Amino acid sequence: MVAPMAAPPDIAANLAAVRARISAAAIAAGRAPASLTLIAVSKTHGARAVAAAIAAGQEQFGENRVQEAAHKYPTLKAATPGLELHLIGPLQTNKVKEAVALFDVIETLDRPKLAEALAREMARQGRRPRLFVEINTGEEPQKTGVLPAEADAFIAQCRGLGLEIAGLMCIPPADEESALHFALLRELARRNGISKLSMGMSADYETAVRFGATHVRVGTAIFGARETPAQ
Repeated sequence: MVAPMAAPPDIAANLAAVRARISAAAIAAGRAPASLTLIAVSKTHGARAVAAAIAAGQEQFGENRVQEAAHKYPTLKAATPGLELHLIGPLQTNKVKEAVALFDVIETLDRPKLAEALAREMARQGRRPRLFVEINTGEEPQKTGVLPAEADAFIAQCRGLGLEIAGLMCIPPADEESALHFALLRELARRNGISKLSMGMSADYETAVRFGATHVRVGTAIFGARETPAQ
């Protein structure tokens, strides 16, 4: 017997619910809801799902893989002038040329070799996507990101290459209290004169808002779960 297919998510309704919760969290923290940017994480979801989110007024999207984004987004971006695309997954140096051409924000700058490659390619293309440094706040060996103790020196190195660092990003360990990691990211940003914080996902974005997030990355709560990559 074949199991019935799950009903497709109501993306417009999900977006409205997430936006309402973000607004409520901002107000509770004494912040203006307009100071928050919702990034709809569309990894593994097809162009049709993204188009439904666009129709519901969403313009900021996040993707983990350059190749998937390159397959999905050029047509969507051409049809939606306000659409802004964030790279939120690891960036290999051999994908820098494509990433600079496609993404408006790269949130995963995490090593000197990548900083040097981005500086060269941005100068070559004359295109300057905004850059966030990814901090491995949990010091997890399996994750990318700059270690907190090395963050100040790395940010200074990036600036020395002529790169403007717009923000910091983190993904807390799944089994730890995320608030501790958000507080650490906020402190690193404060002492480096950085105003943007990309932190918080479907399970903890309201906590992130309380700790000063300017960008929250929400996927499952908007698009639902998906087990296989989009075609």
